[in-house]
Amino acid sequence: MTAKSSADGPGENTAGAPQTRRAPAGAAVLREDVTEAIRSAVFAELAAVGYARMSIEGVARRAGVGKTAVYRRWRSKLQLVLDLVSAVAAQGLPAPDTGSLEEDLRLLYEVTARALRHPVAGQIVPDLQAEAARNPEMAAALQKALREGQHSVASGIVRAASARGELSELDGTDEDLALDLISGPLYWRSVVVRSPLPDGYLDLLATTTAAALREL
Repeated sequence: MTAKSSADGPGENTAGAPQTRRAPAGAAVLREDVTEAIRSAVFAELAAVGYARMSIEGVARRAGVGKTAVYRRWRSKLQLVLDLVSAVAAQGLPAPDTGSLEEDLRLLYEVTARALRHPVAGQIVPDLQAEAARNPEMAAALQKALREGQHSVASGIVRAASARGELSELDGTDEDLALDLISGPLYWRSVVVRSPLPDGYLDLLATTTAAALREL
């Protein structure tokens, strides 16, 4: 007897085999391995052809699934990419807690630089930025991703340093400036200018940024 095992494809039940619990009629059971394959395919497609040329068909082909498997999860290419951007932002960066402002900054920069050096990130981020200039939804998603990722960790570093007495208490305007000081230079050099980081650059950046923060 043949039974449909999930929304992503059929499954077989042989006679005498233990019966698995079936979903209620009409329920869509989305297999997590298929979802992960699609997500991986999206990143690969974005790196290979860019957002403008990326298609649901191309994603499905790379993931080894049918188009319907993609459309069951996301209504459109834009929704698919926005969902992935939000998911990456939700994962966040590790929050350093070394007990020292400069060491916290150094660890943050090391993790961020390593992520930005990844070939896929180096291709995808600039492409999505270019698309954001034309697409308000994409722009809002990227802004939210940056705010929830890098800025949230930077804010934690500033507040911890203030609690230890390394920095003065900052009001809203000064805190925004502090977050820009922490996040801006490395992002500018790695993503916008795309210039290699010389030896000792991250150490110098951490020391210089800490000194600038103490002046606020």
